[in-house]
Amino acid sequence: MNEIINDASSLDIHKLAFVGDAVYELVVREKIACKFNYNIGELNKVKVNNVCCKAQSDFFETIKDILTPEELEIYKRGRNFRVKTVPKSASACEYHRATGVESLFGYWFLNKDFERIIEISSKINL
Repeated sequence: MNEIINDASSLDIHKLAFVGDAVYELVVREKIACKFNYNIGELNKVKVNNVCCKAQSDFFETIKDILTPEELEIYKRGRNFRVKTVPKSASACEYHRATGVESLFGYWFLNKDFERIIEISSKINL
């Protein structure tokens, strides 16, 4: 935690996606907790349906036109990151697009661009 990141875009893309995966899930969990009055099991089902590769891939379609050129470059680096396996629950295309979205959330978080996270997260439709 002592290391200060001056520019998250210089980090390895898999590290951005690693952090972004957690950030995206936390954002979705917050939205679900605030929106639904369900028991924990039902909340978890909604969460799983909204953080899966397909949902993240579909989410890219919602935000692609409002990304800056630099953000689009981060997304593309994440999308094009070579992986050895793809989950059975997703197509290769969905998995790669989801990794691109996670990379964006990691990029924003590590750059402490919380306003952008809030702005983009408002587009998540549960």
